[in-house]
Amino acid sequence: MVGNSALVLTRFLLTLLVLTATPARAENLSGQVVGITDGDTLTVLVNRQPLRVRLAEIDTPERGQPWANRAKQALSDKVFGKQVELRVVGTNHQRTVAHLYLGPRHINGEMVREGYAWVDPKYLRDPSLSEDEAAAREARIGLWSLPMAQTVPPWEWRAGERLGLAGDPTERASGCGSKRYCREMASCEEARFYLERCGLTTLDGDGDGVPCEALCR
Repeated sequence: MVGNSALVLTRFLLTLLVLTATPARAENLSGQVVGITDGDTLTVLVNRQPLRVRLAEIDTPERGQPWANRAKQALSDKVFGKQVELRVVGTNHQRTVAHLYLGPRHINGEMVREGYAWVDPKYLRDPSLSEDEAAAREARIGLWSLPMAQTVPPWEWRAGERLGLAGDPTERASGCGSKRYCREMASCEEARFYLERCGLTTLDGDGDGVPCEALCR
């Protein structure tokens, strides 16, 4: 009897281990779009509760960047007031991250194909989105019709905002300010931004890819 009990217990523990080790399936939700924050963030009413949603794998211009208002309007025109499906992939900063569908239409993909959004390489899982972005770039659709200096990815723009970069409109568009020397850099992060984004190679005197050695030890 003791042997049988031990066997049953062992099987139970193995089953429990398998169940807990199996990743949960992505959740599908549906609801009505009741608010548009910007080109990649919206509010969906799900079971009478507002749910803040961030579109997965893409990034649209930040407020103050060229094309930001057009991206917000484009998303609004597509889905505001409509019933949509959310294919949830996770959460980020108290927002539900999801792929947004209106019937068979993949809204995340549409925003990229129509030149309202970048693909975010940090979170990319669907390679077709990269193909959509490449096609939009080649056709110079939407934000890709702007001069190169103005098509700064939002994640680089946000980095510039955190660093407090300032300057003339061209510098603000690129995220590059007027600093030129290591003594003007407040942190290693700022020095790397100026080297890598702004091409300020004088910060890397020995050419090893590390700017301002005193800051970036």
